[in-house]
Amino acid sequence: MWQLFLFLAIATAFPAATDDDPRGPAREGRDYARFEVSKLCCVIGNNKSMPGHKGGCNGLFSMTPAHEKDTVYVPRFAGLNLEHYFDGNVLDDMTVQERFDPRCSQMEFRRLGSTRAELYQPPTVRFGVESRTLFELKEPYYVDVTYRCIPHKEVLDHFLGVFWASYINAPSDKSIYFLGREGGVDPERSPTWMQFCTQKHGHFSTVMHVSGVGPTSFRKGRAALWNQMSPLRFDAPFFYGRIGQTVLIYIFEPNPGLRFAHSPNSGGVRTPDGSDTCPAWDFQLMICDPKPGVEYGLRMRVVCKPWVDRQDVLEEVRIYRQSIARVLPETKPAKARP
Repeated sequence: MWQLFLFLAIATAFPAATDDDPRGPAREGRDYARFEVSKLCCVIGNNKSMPGHKGGCNGLFSMTPAHEKDTVYVPRFAGLNLEHYFDGNVLDDMTVQERFDPRCSQMEFRRLGSTRAELYQPPTVRFGVESRTLFELKEPYYVDVTYRCIPHKEVLDHFLGVFWASYINAPSDKSIYFLGREGGVDPERSPTWMQFCTQKHGHFSTVMHVSGVGPTSFRKGRAALWNQMSPLRFDAPFFYGRIGQTVLIYIFEPNPGLRFAHSPNSGGVRTPDGSDTCPAWDFQLMICDPKPGVEYGLRMRVVCKPWVDRQDVLEEVRIYRQSIARVLPETKPAKARP
């Protein structure tokens, strides 16, 4: 927990903007704030920067469980970081700012109470996507997240992708685990536990649902996590990973456009001692045939608690499913590109 107070103290003591942040310095209360329940403490903020935290990275600046002293996310980056929007355009034709459209467009932080915060983003510069992300801490170690977006521009190839990145703080096991099956396996057979850890960044990095929608092949160009498909498929919309004695579980409301993604090194992020790299445990929402002015969304829960076993993970999934009382608009299926 002491790292969290040091994080806030540094941010207050050095208000000057960093060179890589075109949006100005972050200010406590206006751009980020600390939230706490009995067994979890989080700092939630927009995409402004501060010493020790990279400009553009938004969402959960830190998340520290009560039984640990370190945040589960890389302090310089973030968890549930709204990172990319993408469509059929190839990366080679876009600037860095366009590829990281949510990072590089204005974003507003709003504190809604002692355990609730919202990140609102007006239509982004490149893709014109307006969004609201609501974070709510719940006892004893949950963060419930609701994301809603409205695209305001037409897209190429009949889909809009939304990509979130979570930069994980030096786990000894970089893998995520989910219930799924290998491509081509008899769908009548029961799913089994899958271990997913890519060998290198941008290699077989995205996992679809067994009945997922959206493109499975993309126009030729620079490789990205979302356009490199794994032969694995997941059955249930959740995955987990372990950081020390902590388990981090991402549980999603069923959505046909949901995809998981993984990088073993977050594109080059190293551990504090420089001896290893930190993975990224990511996910995506594929919106098929999006219509300008129409709202789309995703709901999920983050569980950050002491590791018990896989049965405990499944119990957390059951608890969240029972808690869901309202269904967001579903994405509409579209034919995959040949």
